[in-house]
Amino acid sequence: MATQIDPVEQRVAWAMPGSGSTPVADRIRARVRESGRRFHANDNIQEFIEDDELPQLEAEVAEKMREVLETLVIDTESDHNTQETAERVAKLYVREVFGGRYVAPPKVTEFPNAARLNELMIIGPVTVRSACSHHLCPIIGRIWVGVMPNEHSALIGLSKYARLVEWVMSRPQIQEEAIAQLADLLQDKMQPDGLAIVMEADHSCMQWRGVRDMDSKMTNSVMRGSFLKDKDLRREFLSLLNGRDRR
Repeated sequence: MATQIDPVEQRVAWAMPGSGSTPVADRIRARVRESGRRFHANDNIQEFIEDDELPQLEAEVAEKMREVLETLVIDTESDHNTQETAERVAKLYVREVFGGRYVAPPKVTEFPNAARLNELMIIGPVTVRSACSHHLCPIIGRIWVGVMPNEHSALIGLSKYARLVEWVMSRPQIQEEAIAQLADLLQDKMQPDGLAIVMEADHSCMQWRGVRDMDSKMTNSVMRGSFLKDKDLRREFLSLLNGRDRR
């Protein structure tokens, strides 16, 4: 009678050093390099990950994280608080904090602008949860999106803005590049006359380390199309934001 192999144990064994198999991270990395694409911290590489490789990658990360804890001289064998910390951190990184790197973009249905709307729309605040790519410390903040549609623009549901924000932000980022990425994504999907994004966030890499300034925030913006060309439109958008409670 054939021995039944637990699929989870098989995935973990595949990812373990010394198993005789190429580490899954190396296999994925080789595919990306072969394609000529980059794999920076804020890039999505989902198309290069084959079925069932994400759990293998998670197991591989857990093994490496266990080595990090041991190098920090933490007794994970007898310390009940850290016995499964490596697995928890691996799950956190692969499925959540860095999840936007490893999954396909959310499905977003676009609707035609049947009513030919051409007035300013503001969506937000949308909560942002990300991580600084310099120190992997949390970035927590909010985003506001301004859209100036035209009769040919595609419109998306309000909840889809939040899903797209989460997909882009769930990667190691720096704030300036993150909202530029989001602007590119929304511009491509909606094709509006104008697009504006403002992000305000707390950075734990500044609050938790270094100067440890708890009150500093970073606010930056991206303006595209008519928001960039039309000063009155830009002023209207920013004045509407300033008139709201942004605490």
